[in-house]
Amino acid sequence: MFLPLTLLFFSWGYESVHAAQGNESCSVSDQRLQLGTYQFTSDCDAMWFCNSSNICDWKGCRRDDFPFGYWENVTQPDKCPDGFFCPDEEDFCQQILPVGSPCQLNRDDQCEAPPDFKDLADHSGLGLNVNGSVCLNNVCMWANVTLGQPCVVENVPYTIYTADTEFIDIVSRDNCRLGLYCDAASKQCMSMKELGADCTADKECQSFNCLDTGVCGKPADTPNHVAPWVYVICGVGIFGGMFATLIGMFFLHKGQRDQEREKRLQYWREQNAFRQNILQMQETARNSIMSMPISGANSQRNSLYSRDGINSEDSQMPMLHAANKSSGLRHYVSDDGLGDSEESIMMKSDRKDKF
Repeated sequence: MFLPLTLLFFSWGYESVHAAQGNESCSVSDQRLQLGTYQFTSDCDAMWFCNSSNICDWKGCRRDDFPFGYWENVTQPDKCPDGFFCPDEEDFCQQILPVGSPCQLNRDDQCEAPPDFKDLADHSGLGLNVNGSVCLNNVCMWANVTLGQPCVVENVPYTIYTADTEFIDIVSRDNCRLGLYCDAASKQCMSMKELGADCTADKECQSFNCLDTGVCGKPADTPNHVAPWVYVICGVGIFGGMFATLIGMFFLHKGQRDQEREKRLQYWREQNAFRQNILQMQETARNSIMSMPISGANSQRNSLYSRDGINSEDSQMPMLHAANKSSGLRHYVSDDGLGDSEESIMMKSDRKDKF
């Protein structure tokens, strides 16, 4: 974003005329108020003023508690005591001015206070006057004009700069008493208007805030007060959202837990069914073996357990035991008492005789 050209021009001019340091040459005729901001400007830097000899001299007073532009570790000049004021040049303290004396722009503090200043002084912070005194059109006055009486008004256009553009803001001041304003058309003091009344300028409203709709609105610094029911709704919404989130997460995780539990249950069922199948196969094999006939030398049972029967290529029976490990089926066979039977021994002898 670019600054307006006017602001850039003023900034360049401000730097160029504030380059002179102490004991350097300057020109009193160059002292002026910047157009648009009405800030006092001279050829000297912030710590010096241009004296009558056109030389930058050390300032003899200051207006602010924390003045801008002073170097670090530099002793700042003192502020003026009561009954005196420090002018814009900040050359030295001067005694306050009586009514009708010339004064500098917006320097109400340069004018002496009226006898009843306690009743006329503005304490609102809006800068209507200082101790009942006001500087209008560079003349010291008292802000004591009553309702319907002729008044003096001063309109000063200030330039407001934004990031993209600039516009004019007119500040209107007068010498009417507090609660009154000077009408620009009739030049008479009139009562300020309440909220909702039609207006054309901020000074017409008691709130000093004339809205764009042309009515007096609330003061610009009025805090926004929220009704109690709004707090209740917000609280219910916050806690309701929290509980809804917790409940939603509970059911979401519950569904995930159910899925995992179902997977584990299915796995257990498969393993259990596999085990039952194995046990059933063992039981079937045992029953099949037990149902074979045991009489006769050529019986299928004997041939099954004979050496040749086991190793025969024509045998369709599976091997039921190995040389180095035992199985459940071997125990079943040994329990039948056929391992040492005479028939088995005789069959072995006969096979040897044949070969």
